[in-house]
Amino acid sequence: MLDNSHDYDVCVIGSGAGAGPIIYELSKAGYKVVVLEKGKYYKEKDFKKDELTTSLRNIYTPDLREQQHVVELPRGENGWKSKPTYNSGWDFWNGSLVGGSSNFMSGFFHRLKPVDFHQLSEFGSIDGANIVDWPISYDDLEPYYDKVEKVVGVSGRVVDHPHQEPRSSKDFPYPPTAEHPIAKHIDKACEKLGYHAIPMPRAIIPRSDKGRTACSYSGYCGSYGCSTGAKGSSRAALIDQAMQTGHCEIRTESMVSKITSDSRGKITAVEYYNKQGEKQRVDAKIYVVACQAIETSRLLLNSSGPKHKNGLGNNQGQLGKNLLFAGGGAGSGRLTYQSFDAQETRELHQFGTFINRSIQDWYVIDDKEFGARQKGGTIDFVHLHPNPVSRASRQINGNQGLLWGKPLKDKIHEHFTGGRYIKVEAFCDWTPTDNTFVSLDANVKDKWGLPSAKVRVDVHLRNLQTGWYLANKSADVLHAMGAENVVSFAAGAPPTNLVAGGCRFGNDPKTSVLDKNCRIHDIENLYVTDGSFMPTGGSVPYTWTIYANAFRVADKILAEL
Repeated sequence: MLDNSHDYDVCVIGSGAGAGPIIYELSKAGYKVVVLEKGKYYKEKDFKKDELTTSLRNIYTPDLREQQHVVELPRGENGWKSKPTYNSGWDFWNGSLVGGSSNFMSGFFHRLKPVDFHQLSEFGSIDGANIVDWPISYDDLEPYYDKVEKVVGVSGRVVDHPHQEPRSSKDFPYPPTAEHPIAKHIDKACEKLGYHAIPMPRAIIPRSDKGRTACSYSGYCGSYGCSTGAKGSSRAALIDQAMQTGHCEIRTESMVSKITSDSRGKITAVEYYNKQGEKQRVDAKIYVVACQAIETSRLLLNSSGPKHKNGLGNNQGQLGKNLLFAGGGAGSGRLTYQSFDAQETRELHQFGTFINRSIQDWYVIDDKEFGARQKGGTIDFVHLHPNPVSRASRQINGNQGLLWGKPLKDKIHEHFTGGRYIKVEAFCDWTPTDNTFVSLDANVKDKWGLPSAKVRVDVHLRNLQTGWYLANKSADVLHAMGAENVVSFAAGAPPTNLVAGGCRFGNDPKTSVLDKNCRIHDIENLYVTDGSFMPTGGSVPYTWTIYANAFRVADKILAEL
């Protein structure tokens, strides 16, 4: 029974993709919402196409000297080797500001498919892995995928292909963003090979709408904030609108240190440090945690109480377990201008528009040469990132060693003016295992004196096998296009910008942290709505699914309120 003796109806910790739909829906419904966000509130005018600011300096992410993680990696027969991220070169921070890392996404928006919700039933178990079926189905989430298309804004074009998922709307609400002429070369190569090139949906609106300005096609999306509002970040698409209702309060530069609970196990308040470093408290009827998978597990582990001795939601020892990244592969090729006629060369020189092409022919791999029928993945074709400093810096290596002077200048000139690069990103499931999880490191603390998250990472062989398969298929397309210098490979290291799991949802409290509505099993007023809920990741970037699920959970909270 919810009482009314609280400052707010809902307290939301975090403001990224998992928080935005909660904030938007509850504020719009007239409930009092308070948001605690560690970062600042940046708007479109604050985002610049500055590589130093965005990619090479900690402007939108924490300083690792003050806030870091600890990474644990296998050390052969000697167990595990730990190293703080300030010393290792790793960095799991992807955006500490209102809207979180959704401000800096590339906006590749693919839905999960029905098969993703019952992988164990469909393909069977995998040795050394913790594959399970989801407690909900694709049909449960489909209306919310559709809602994200309309509310957040997703552009694209539906075409038939072997693994096209069912849809309640015939097509996307926004037409595709403008496409680079490279797309027609990919289409032609795929047709030649018998593959199905499909338009890539993007969380980018091609025309001004909902108080947001159309895409300006600057070419800088991934790692950059959007200066027009076309990109569907949680802040631009949802939170700015929530603020206009008058029912939402955002407390920025507020670092949550603990969620307190009473002798019955119910959440009573949130403790946080404000900008001045002063300890504050806020209470609400319902609490929602959406800090990003690693930080959500860390906060809950740091929030022990009378009935939760080892952290909130950890009475069965499942908190932080089955952390997910994204498996897959990558590749690239170069279309040299001299290989094309004058008209095609002029087209290839075009800058800013998107390639917008994907292949999902092997979302399920049914290839006897590869083995038993099993889950595959998605191949996306994108431009090489335009960052000039990092691209130029990579040219310093020559066949005979380091280059300098005129040879270096010539190589840089040829790199930027002699052709167009195509990059391939192949996504497959990160196989969940017992040895990829979040815990606390009592010896490494942040500037508030809180134990840092320790992230253990162990790569399952299945990730690499599937990654190589997809990467080789993408190389076939690049060769068919006439690309030179084609490389393809599987990636074993986890991409630090694609993280989920740690608070798996399920029907059995013994094997999951959350119930099917993303409420912690033994806590009546605490929900988790970022990517932490996912038991398996699917073979696409996570953001659209996080958005959709958060809209679904928002409906559950509205019903409860």
